[in-house]
Amino acid sequence: MPNENDLNLPPLNPADLSFDHNAADSVARSGPVPVKTAEDLEQVFDVPVTVSAVLGSSRIAVGDLLRVTPGTVLELDRRVGEAIDIFVNERLVARGEVVVVEERLGVTMTEIIKTDR
Repeated sequence: MPNENDLNLPPLNPADLSFDHNAADSVARSGPVPVKTAEDLEQVFDVPVTVSAVLGSSRIAVGDLLRVTPGTVLELDRRVGEAIDIFVNERLVARGEVVVVEERLGVTMTEIIKTDR
C-alpha cells in the first residue's frame, strides 16, 4: 500500500553509486585551481552589510530588566580598555579599541579574526 509521503521514485541501482575513478583522475590532472583576487569579487563590492561594535554584554533577570529606569547603570562583562568585538552580519570578524573621531565614536581594528569555513 503506497504511503502518502511516497515520491514514486524508481528503485536504487547499486551501479549508480560506484565511484568514477577516471573522472576523479581527470579533475586531478586539470591543474591547480586559479587564485581569486579582489577584482573577481567586484560585483559584490556594493552589497551592504551590517557592522556592529559590541562594548560588552550582561545577563539579568526579566524582573530586574522591568525595573530599569533612566539613570540605571548596567554593568557589562568587559573592563575599561579591553578590546571590543566587531561583527559583520552577526559574525565575529575582528577586535578593536574605541576611539573618538570628530565628536563621534569609532573603532580601531587591533586584531582580525580568521575563521575556517
